[in-house]
Amino acid sequence: MNRWKSLLIATALALAAAPAGAQAPPASSPDGLADPDAALVEELVVTARLPGPAWWRVSNGEATVYVLGAPSLAPKRQQWDRLQFERRLQDAKLVILPVSTLKVTLAGAPGAALSYLRLKSGKPFEDRLAGAERARFVAARTRLGMPADHYKTSHPLAAGLILIGDYREKENLTTTDPSKLIKLLAGQAKVKVLQRSYDVGPLLRAVVKTSQAAGEACLDEVMDEIEAGPGRTRAASRAWAEGDVAGALDAERSYERCIALTPGAAAFDARVKADMAKDIETALKTPGHAIAVAPLRTLLSQGGVLDRLRAKGYAIKTPGDVE
Repeated sequence: MNRWKSLLIATALALAAAPAGAQAPPASSPDGLADPDAALVEELVVTARLPGPAWWRVSNGEATVYVLGAPSLAPKRQQWDRLQFERRLQDAKLVILPVSTLKVTLAGAPGAALSYLRLKSGKPFEDRLAGAERARFVAARTRLGMPADHYKTSHPLAAGLILIGDYREKENLTTTDPSKLIKLLAGQAKVKVLQRSYDVGPLLRAVVKTSQAAGEACLDEVMDEIEAGPGRTRAASRAWAEGDVAGALDAERSYERCIALTPGAAAFDARVKADMAKDIETALKTPGHAIAVAPLRTLLSQGGVLDRLRAKGYAIKTPGDVE
């Protein structure tokens, strides 16, 4: 069951923190579902004036929240200039982190156990493929050193999720940095940390309900990412560390785009953004300053965290103005 719990968590993380791409993704999937993160608020995409990663500033005149835009995918232990972070951590009242604490409660998700059984298969996924498609899948999992039995599933989207997880593990790519380090540093400084947790059991049903055509399209993009290798992701992560927001957004956004189009994904995405905006609003009710960390696309998309706060009248400063 552990691999299937990992599948659920990979799905949720993809929804909550989809890596950003330079090119705008299609407005809809083969099923006609809209991608909630397709468009960015361009005036917020600004290169940082200060050294290190880019920060945005949200304020109401009495309180301030400094928001660090984080890469959704980065090399493990990516180096970055922590001077601005350490300066803001001093006397901070709170650090708000993006979702990464996820739980799976199949008993609490009606139909999730049935969905799990539907995704499982008695034979490897590649046995359902033929010709060039089969050869391509076999080449991808062989490159990762994985046996055929590791991918016993009947759905192409599930196969893609497992495959991309294996690829990113092999290439030492992570979705949890720099949040994991920031949480550690906040704890050492005795600053309170707020990090929401979600039950992702119901998301398993979304994978099952995704059409075969959409699943096949996502699997194709997963294999594109594997075949391209990690170079573009690493370059985007270096750009992030230098405060180059546009460069940080210039990374492949492959299967996450597909995940964002699965049934129920838009509602989950909206919930995550609304919760982050709400937590920042709550922090602004108390004088002083706090820190928040949010994935770049979650932060900068139309309808994203900063867009929601700006619509409520809060003052937003971009990295070109933040001191």
